[in-house]
Amino acid sequence: MENSKIKNRLARKNRIRKKIKGDSERPRLTVYKSLKHIYAQVIDDAEGKTLAYASTMGKEFKDKMKAAKNMEAAKLIGELIAEKAIQKGIKRLVFDRNSYLYHGKVAAIVTKVREKGITI
Repeated sequence: MENSKIKNRLARKNRIRKKIKGDSERPRLTVYKSLKHIYAQVIDDAEGKTLAYASTMGKEFKDKMKAAKNMEAAKLIGELIAEKAIQKGIKRLVFDRNSYLYHGKVAAIVTKVREKGITI
């Protein structure tokens, strides 16, 4: 059963990634959740470079918050990634939900990014 869950998740991820590509004008914002942490990256797929990243393991996060896997942590990650993207001059992003449902922590990250003025 576990093997089929992994296969289904990878199939969803590949199906999404076929449609979404980030470039220099609209980089891709991708989210990953592990059992303990949340990660977000802004990626330029044309050059294959990560332009900005934020995670619950980073120093900026740990200075502000201790808990790493709740809704408040997801909101803070959204704020941090938006600030870093704005510093790089990025105003527009393409969102890659990375096989997760657009709900809960994933939606909280995107909501905070939008509140900071970035178009998704």
